[in-house]
Amino acid sequence: MRDAEEKVARAAQEQGFILTGFAPLRSLDERRDFFNRWLAEGRPADMTWLAREPERRVDPRTLHPRLRSVVSLAYPYTPPRPPALDWRAELRGRIAAYALGPDYHDVVLRKARLVADALAVAIPGALSRVYVDTGPVFEREWAAEARLGWFGRNTNLLNRYHGSYFFLAEILTDVEFEPAGEPYREHCGTCRRCLDLCPTGALTDGYRLEPRLCISYLTIEHRGPLPLAMRPRLGNWIFGCDVCQEVCPWNDDHTRAARINDALMPSLTELMSLDDDGFRTRFGRSAVKRTKRRGLLRNVAVVLGNSGNPGAIPILARALAGEPEALVRSHAAWALGELGGGAVVRALESVRTRESDPAVVDEIALALANSTA
Repeated sequence: MRDAEEKVARAAQEQGFILTGFAPLRSLDERRDFFNRWLAEGRPADMTWLAREPERRVDPRTLHPRLRSVVSLAYPYTPPRPPALDWRAELRGRIAAYALGPDYHDVVLRKARLVADALAVAIPGALSRVYVDTGPVFEREWAAEARLGWFGRNTNLLNRYHGSYFFLAEILTDVEFEPAGEPYREHCGTCRRCLDLCPTGALTDGYRLEPRLCISYLTIEHRGPLPLAMRPRLGNWIFGCDVCQEVCPWNDDHTRAARINDALMPSLTELMSLDDDGFRTRFGRSAVKRTKRRGLLRNVAVVLGNSGNPGAIPILARALAGEPEALVRSHAAWALGELGGGAVVRALESVRTRESDPAVVDEIALALANSTA
């Protein structure tokens, strides 16, 4: 198998993967109780697909009786280095670095399939199943089994030389591979930066993440109204969050070396003006499309409210008066209430009597109460 491993590793390197590892498949019994408890506690929230076929996640061999091993791959992306500016004054939001450019599912999946093709050349007739966040696979667990890194306190997989700014891909195969070397030792030590600096307290001791408090979950996967208590804590995040990676010492060198990228902080004014066609044109090939237009503009409205900038009032007033999505109108009303003042009261009063959606009416009433208190 050594020759096959070398050919696979070489093909992975040619496709831009920075890490390649191998491990035999087994039942991850040590994760079964944790995962079942995690499901029972309701932590998936709107991510209902995570509860489907839990046994297939614990033991991938149930996907196909011939499967024996996993090839785990890591594909890098550019770490965040946004421009140094006052986002409140300039009304700029923030998106997670992984969402820049084409959707990683498409890019990394295509490259991983080419690596699987190389395996089929090395071992004719080899069976392969390829995943990039696209199926019931414990990606981090198998990456750790394949010696790519360790579980950090931020619950990301960390590597001493590459930090955590990479996507994971898996090739499940019937070829029998063994891992090279010993398991990756944990290198977080006593560092607690990610836990202490998480804006919402979503990270806790014991390497646990509460998705329902996570900005990434709230801005992407959560489909309905954002919880009132969480809205101010979003800061200026409109899609995802990079804080727990930005503050990690293992990412310091990569972040310092990255070029400043203005696209990390798009104009909130421009985004709030996007119609359906504009949204598809701008984000149709990126990961941002996952949140859909109404989800993104919901987030944009909240961030405008968090800005404290009176310049956001006309933008929000137009959205409240003319936006077709009730979800966006309701959050625009909340944001206006956060900004307050006479112009806000007039904007809210002008639409209160003609608004028909009960959720929006409730948000307008709350916003008026906040503005006149």
